[in-house]
Amino acid sequence: MDNLFTSSFPVKCQNSRDCNLTTACPDNQTGNSTSPALVNPPAFGMSYFTMTLGALSNLTALAILAHSYARFRRRAKAPFLLLASALLLSDLAGHVITGALALHLHLGRVKHYRAALIMEPPQVYCKLFGSCMVFFGLCPLLLGSAMAVERCIGITRPLLHPAVVTMTRIRLTVLLITLTALILAGLPLLNVGSYQPQFPGTWCFLPVNNLISIADASLSLAFSTLGLVTLTVSVVSNTISGLKLLQARFKDRCVKSSAARRHGSFSSSSLHSLDVEMMTQLAAITVVSCVCWSPFLIYILMSVSRFYEGTRGPRHQCEKLLLLALRLASWNQILDPWVYILLRRAVLRRLLQLLQPDRVLFTQSSSYRDSHRKQISLH
Repeated sequence: MDNLFTSSFPVKCQNSRDCNLTTACPDNQTGNSTSPALVNPPAFGMSYFTMTLGALSNLTALAILAHSYARFRRRAKAPFLLLASALLLSDLAGHVITGALALHLHLGRVKHYRAALIMEPPQVYCKLFGSCMVFFGLCPLLLGSAMAVERCIGITRPLLHPAVVTMTRIRLTVLLITLTALILAGLPLLNVGSYQPQFPGTWCFLPVNNLISIADASLSLAFSTLGLVTLTVSVVSNTISGLKLLQARFKDRCVKSSAARRHGSFSSSSLHSLDVEMMTQLAAITVVSCVCWSPFLIYILMSVSRFYEGTRGPRHQCEKLLLLALRLASWNQILDPWVYILLRRAVLRRLLQLLQPDRVLFTQSSSYRDSHRKQISLH
């Protein structure tokens, strides 16, 4: 999803009689609204900037992952890189496709600005827009959860990992995730539920604030529940993996200290730097996903709960909260690629050199002394 569909609000009315909730948030159940509410023309500067930044960031991160996949094609990192590439591809496609759909609606609002009309998009267009929103919203969440589970198996069960996590099963997992998101997004296209224009009329999604049907409420509940479950699985898996890495680090230090007391030299590290790199990237992705997506998913869950309880909050305030939560969720596609751009081993190593230069120099000098000692013993 993209920030393009979140940049314009109805901000003033022609007179005081028009300044009510119906004018500010036109009822989506009553067809095309032609109320004379004036709206400001959309400001495209920030929208173009975020769309360009997101596309370039995802393309750069994909190039980095392609280079890494060429190096680690037959190693344990290959499944993680394949899932990460699928995640960035879904982010890129969602960023560009939903951005283009939203841009079309913005241009339509500019055309109707002088006529002081708030025109709703055609029903077919709204269904296409809403299905893209649901599909490209679920795919990154499901792929992030699959990445967390894959790393948890690789760190906690390293001997079992090559037999269980094969490239064929990873491809089937990506296919299953795609089909799951496609089925949920395509149900309203088969008249199971519906997609409706959302405030301020520049994006479409499952109805959550209006008088909705049981099918609409069930689809919204399925979307929010599935998203929250994937975030929970990611957090739990990353916590287990992180604790396992800390345990391995502590055990490695104990082995080093005992070997130093016995032989006066350090043993090689048992903790692979690739695990640390992948866990750092995965933890950052999980934090970004939780911060960006949790408000949107929790708000939908609360709205559906109010529907089943038969209570409704102030409509205009609810629609503005939903829009604010969507703005935050749309930044997930922009921040995800920067995890792979910034949290690489080369960048982390350079950051460690800046923060702890003495430690790095000591490590280099000690390794030099060890290699120099080996050369002397060979002669």
